[in-house]
Amino acid sequence: MTAEAARPMRADAKRNYDRIVATAKDAFAEHGVDVPLDDIAKRAGVGAGTLYRHFPTREKLMEAVYRDEIDQLASRAAVLAAELPPWEALQAWLGEQVAYVIERHGLAALLKASIDSGSETFLWCQTRLRTACADLVTAAQSTGDVRADVTGIDVLRLGHGIGTASKNASEEDAARLMKVMMDGLRG
Repeated sequence: MTAEAARPMRADAKRNYDRIVATAKDAFAEHGVDVPLDDIAKRAGVGAGTLYRHFPTREKLMEAVYRDEIDQLASRAAVLAAELPPWEALQAWLGEQVAYVIERHGLAALLKASIDSGSETFLWCQTRLRTACADLVTAAQSTGDVRADVTGIDVLRLGHGIGTASKNASEEDAARLMKVMMDGLRG
């Protein structure tokens, strides 16, 4: 996280920031990443100056949207781990990961393409997802539900592959691929 991002925000500034990111996420999904930033500000109910104060460039806004989406997906791993047994938590989270890849594939690809693979944002997102998945895999391995030779990165890549392969397929095809993957992970 940058020094600027590490500085605590006032409550009203945080609300504006969150509203801009949520609005941009919707606008990018509806109209692509070239939607005018002034339109995003208007839809978010803030002035253009507020948007540009938080996000001086389109790229910074795109990075914030991508980070937010990845953070939400990764955070679900901890929630599911607290609510479900390890195997079920892993299975549920992988279902959400695959659904994310299918539903947001175009937007995620655009956002990811605009972020340098060595950038702080890319590395943060990569680490966040890898850690979330590794925690679920390790928990499922500790109960004997997942093979010992499987890593979190393996599972993350398999889920991403299923999502990518299923973006133009039926839900049944995606579910069948998920079952094949889950059967292959069994300890």
